Amino acid sequence: MSTSTLAEIYRGYIDCLNKQDWPSLGRFVDDNVSYNGQRVGLSGYRDMLVRDFEAIPGLSFTIDFIVADGPRLGSRLLFDCTPKGQLFGFPVNGRRVAFTENVFYEFAEGRIIAVWSVIDKAAIEAQL
Repeated sequence: MSTSTLAEIYRGYIDCLNKQDWPSLGRFVDDNVSYNGQRVGLSGYRDMLVRDFEAIPGLSFTIDFIVADGPRLGSRLLFDCTPKGQLFGFPVNGRRVAFTENVFYEFAEGRIIAVWSVIDKAAIEAQL
């Protein structure tokens, strides 16, 4: 798979997340996906995303940049949001925070089979 095709699929995946188009998530994410080394499956992955959107009204994933080297892709995502309560253990409670996520994906047959996520929690803590 070419790096441009991989990036195009990834942009479609981010669009799916931002639209909260959960029925289409399986087009981008494998049934047996793992997250940070733990097999969560498509339903567990979807449940995690749904909880994120419930905890953070108006959540939006913004791509800062993408680096692709098939079958892997890395992305830096930007967030500027107002979580309702706690966020990653921090008592945000309706305050606006900005942070980044460095996330890495492995693809097989055009779908995500593994996700590794590192969130800049220090940036959130510094704003509280």
